[in-house]
Amino acid sequence: MGASWDLKGKTCLITGATQGIGLASAIGIARTGARTVMVGRDRERGERAVEQTKTASGNPDVSLLLADLSSQGSIRKLAAEFKARHDRLHVLLNNAGGVFVKRTLTVDGIETTFAVNHLAYFLLTELLLDVLEASAPSRIVNVSSAAHGGGRIDFDDLQHEKRWSSFKAYSDSKLANVLFTYELARRLAGTGVTANCLHPGVVTTGFGKNNPGLPRALITLAGPFMLSPEKGARTSIYLATSPEVEGVTGKYFDKCKAASSNKQSYDTGVAQKLWDVSEKLTRDRPTAARAG
Repeated sequence: MGASWDLKGKTCLITGATQGIGLASAIGIARTGARTVMVGRDRERGERAVEQTKTASGNPDVSLLLADLSSQGSIRKLAAEFKARHDRLHVLLNNAGGVFVKRTLTVDGIETTFAVNHLAYFLLTELLLDVLEASAPSRIVNVSSAAHGGGRIDFDDLQHEKRWSSFKAYSDSKLANVLFTYELARRLAGTGVTANCLHPGVVTTGFGKNNPGLPRALITLAGPFMLSPEKGARTSIYLATSPEVEGVTGKYFDKCKAASSNKQSYDTGVAQKLWDVSEKLTRDRPTAARAG
């Protein structure tokens, strides 16, 4: 994979990169010789992941940026710190995500699943679009899930205030990833920046284990039947590095092949409305940090 798309010396940013699929993706991308910037929440775990990536890939050009992707202020700081250190970005891999048993709100007053799994992708991408366009050809890769197939965007209850289900909130957020990717690809037509999304497979990672009770038990029991993070990262690495997808945009991938997605994901009206709502939720809301 070293010659794939000639990433040697080019810059890649990966969120949720300190464990699981994100860490395996970082190692795979770093093996191409790319300048690999890993994003995580915890400095100690992040620094261990950076050293692990350097050792496993043989690439010393690996660094860490810290961010809490549930906070829009932290995402803005992340984008500013990245731009202060780098004037080019050739691959943005939006990988971080989570499932939450209880309905909670972020510091910005937004339901946590929707904020972390969708709005973080939306805002970080928007903040880095100028650098991505300046670096074209470049790629945006969004990690979704086959769970998006059970999702449905309901603008009357977008943040699940009326009816709460952790897996419904998760499925809807993963559908939002696909809708965002397709709309982003349409808006970036002709810029040399591509946008694709993917299902990584059902992967055995720390994902979901932050929640007590039945979901954690189910995830633990299912562990032996799940893919390793290395196998789960294959499609992310493929979309970031392969010359086979050069110029390919606006697609959903499973097992390194383009696949069909949820029927609603092809509704351009829903995609445009979700984009408008996402812009409003990331631009017009007073944050706790700003108020303080």
